[in-house]
Amino acid sequence: MTTTSALEFQNVALSFDAENVLENVSFQLQPGELLCFTGLTGSGKTVLVRTAAGLETADSGRIFVFGREIENLPEDALLDIRSRQMGFVFQDEALFTGMTVFENTAFRLSEHEVSEEETEAAVSELLAFVGLDGHEDKLPEELSGGMRRRLEFARAMVGWPKIMFYDEPTAGLDPVNSRHILDLIIRGRDIHGISGLFVSKELNQISYLSHHVAVQTESGVEILPADAAHPSRTSVRVLENGRIAFSGTWEEFHESDTPAVTALTHPERLPRKKDAYVPEHWKHRNDST
Repeated sequence: MTTTSALEFQNVALSFDAENVLENVSFQLQPGELLCFTGLTGSGKTVLVRTAAGLETADSGRIFVFGREIENLPEDALLDIRSRQMGFVFQDEALFTGMTVFENTAFRLSEHEVSEEETEAAVSELLAFVGLDGHEDKLPEELSGGMRRRLEFARAMVGWPKIMFYDEPTAGLDPVNSRHILDLIIRGRDIHGISGLFVSKELNQISYLSHHVAVQTESGVEILPADAAHPSRTSVRVLENGRIAFSGTWEEFHESDTPAVTALTHPERLPRKKDAYVPEHWKHRNDST
């Protein structure tokens, strides 16, 4: 066990209805590192991130958060870890429609009875971070889709959790808003040292996260191409049938001839499936002809 890891899986397995969803999954997520998990549909990506967040319970194996094993913790202790050390941005929108932008962002701080002054400062910082300053009094329905997604990030990141979980966080967004979201993830990783699990089938997004960094300059934070002086702390894992079939950098991923990787990078090589025959019931045979 490596106590310095932000998150560690040791031989984690999980099944639903006797079907293995995760099998012998082991990895370490270091502080300030971003692990990108990808794979074909049904490979176990979403289940993995939900298990890492303590939202699913593994059948076997061990999971550690900053050296503390979470699998056998009482529910209240697990809830405390999730609320204080973790943030979540999943595919489905989870905003409180009756709360303003400010109230949505402040919700977690209110749960922990943070003072009004500290809450005001933390919310103002986050809304500026995601570009929603000036919209504090609006309701979610008054925001565009991209703005609502950025509000999800503000609510998840308030208080700067040590670990963030991103499950298809750009789902349904146009390319411009998707880029804004990816830049927020990069800024969280590089400026605030947030460790993250990023789940997506969009390889271009994983490439972008792997090749860009956030750098503090005199004029503010800039997103720049990664280089030797500012390397990107991002790597790739590929899941196949609940197992990690590949682990490495983006460059290693792109050059790999592992079947699970080429199924993603060269889908045209996959054997074509025959179309299922569907009887045309509206046509009747005329046996007399």
